[in-house]
Amino acid sequence: MRWWLCGLLFAATALSFLDRQVLSVLAPVVTEQLGMSNTEYSYVTTAFLVSYAVMFLGGGWLMDFVGTRPGMALSVGLWSVASALHAGVRNALELGLCRFLLGVGEGGCFPGAAKGVAEWFPSHERALAMGVAIGGASLGAVVAPPLTVWLAKLVGWRGVFVSTGLIGAAWVVGWWWLSRGVVSQRPAAARSTPQVPAPETRPALLTLLGRLDVWGLALVRFICDPVFYFYMFWIPKYLSAERGASQQQIGDLTWIPFLALGVSNALGGWASDRLLRRGLRALTARRLIMLGAALLTLASSFTGQVKSVELALAMMSLLMFAHGFWITNYVTLIGDRFPQGAVGTVMGFAGTVGALGAILANTSTGWIVDRFSYGPLWLASGFMYPLAFGVLVATVRGSPSISEESHR
Repeated sequence: MRWWLCGLLFAATALSFLDRQVLSVLAPVVTEQLGMSNTEYSYVTTAFLVSYAVMFLGGGWLMDFVGTRPGMALSVGLWSVASALHAGVRNALELGLCRFLLGVGEGGCFPGAAKGVAEWFPSHERALAMGVAIGGASLGAVVAPPLTVWLAKLVGWRGVFVSTGLIGAAWVVGWWWLSRGVVSQRPAAARSTPQVPAPETRPALLTLLGRLDVWGLALVRFICDPVFYFYMFWIPKYLSAERGASQQQIGDLTWIPFLALGVSNALGGWASDRLLRRGLRALTARRLIMLGAALLTLASSFTGQVKSVELALAMMSLLMFAHGFWITNYVTLIGDRFPQGAVGTVMGFAGTVGALGAILANTSTGWIVDRFSYGPLWLASGFMYPLAFGVLVATVRGSPSISEESHR
């Protein structure tokens, strides 16, 4: 039954990235019709990051406090309403307010997914399950460009936002109905899979903040999240402004990097679990996969120098492929080290710190692009993951804080 839960979480993370990517795909059209500059667009996307930063932490606490089932219903329901409200905006300020509300809703999604997987899966299955659960994000990002362009032709860009809001509302109804036999019957499931620990400990946030590994995991997100959100928010505008891509070409091309992300989400979990079965400690296995991913991202620095759109997309796809290996093992590592009652909170805190890093970077991105070019941004993107890996090795050490090793 736990794999049914994983499938539902997969659908939620898919919707999360679908809804946040719609504006990125439509950005050339929306910014033109609303008369927005690159700097104003960066402020609009930053509004999402600000609320997402706050609610990633609040959403993680919510999941730990009320549980995955009601928490996820609230999260998806709120961001679906926010998505539909985009259809009525008239200027950059109103668009920014809608993005802010979207971030409030989406803040609980990934802490909820991490908590669900940590609660229902044993250590030797957890990385694969985590890859599946968060792999929905890449599906949403893959589907978003062609689906958005197709819907825009049928109902206009405003109608696209109404449509995605309705899809989210349908998910909430389905989740509440289907998850009642999965999430609410935790004791029975725990008996059927006795290797899954089920402690109810929920350490206070201040207790968690006294740990070096919590701060290290947060700093890793602070360094890497700006790169990921640069890819999320700016690829369509880059292809349109610098490579001359049309709206149709954006729909035809920008799904490719996110397909690479989806493939590597699953492969990253499988590879890590395979290393565990061969006798490696959980921390060692997760680190090895993340090291390989960090080395792959170095090629991203050359994206702005290649001549063709195809080569630029190949560079982008390579970084997103590496990110899938990276993020799957990063999230799984949190599930390895902390009790179930703290997983959502630690994920939320790290996500908040990561979003703060993205806010600082994203706010300056529009200014850099308006006054210079995308070149410095591509150059910097290739060095962030190796730097973050160094932080991880320095701060996340030793055995897990709970006896996870006995549950493998």
